[in-house]
Amino acid sequence: MLNLNHTTVIIIITVIISLLAWQNRTLMGRLIFDPISVTRFKQYDRFITHGFIHADGMHLLFNMFTLYFFGRVIERFYINKFGSLGFVAFYVLAIIVAIIPTYLKHKNNSRYLSLGASGAVSAVLFAFILFAPWETLYFFGILPIPAIVFAVLYTAYSVYAERRGTGNTNHSAHLVGAAFGVVATILIEPSLALHFINALLNPRF
Repeated sequence: MLNLNHTTVIIIITVIISLLAWQNRTLMGRLIFDPISVTRFKQYDRFITHGFIHADGMHLLFNMFTLYFFGRVIERFYINKFGSLGFVAFYVLAIIVAIIPTYLKHKNNSRYLSLGASGAVSAVLFAFILFAPWETLYFFGILPIPAIVFAVLYTAYSVYAERRGTGNTNHSAHLVGAAFGVVATILIEPSLALHFINALLNPRF
């Protein structure tokens, strides 16, 4: 019997739903985060469904690639703490929390739309950095970079891009998701804060 971890199951579900949505504009329209539909028609499920569809292949690949490499470590942590569905609960909650500030900002904006798992993936990635800040990440699958350096650059760029307000990327969701991943994980295991500081002060490449 095939024994899939929850990270892999989430990836499979996300890929399937994204592929279906690309082929069906009605489905895409029903799943995407549309603040007006939430405000006027109480379609609260969009707080979750938008995290399982993506704009294109590169958007999907980048998010799922990141989730695959770092999700399994965080999955084990949350399952150990909360049981078999602990990681799934963390991931879904990250999707919801990451989009809330966006909703509050655009709840009456009929032209605003958002989609993608970036908020939840940021939560997973930044939670992972608490465990291993000097772990080598491969940016775009090629460029090696310490996890903590990536975190600093990622945060700085997201803040800069969010303030400029240009492009179609929801940088707010990235930042909120990252913050959620760090805060939630430390609240659950406070000793991780000290572990992170000690690891940060003792680089291992």
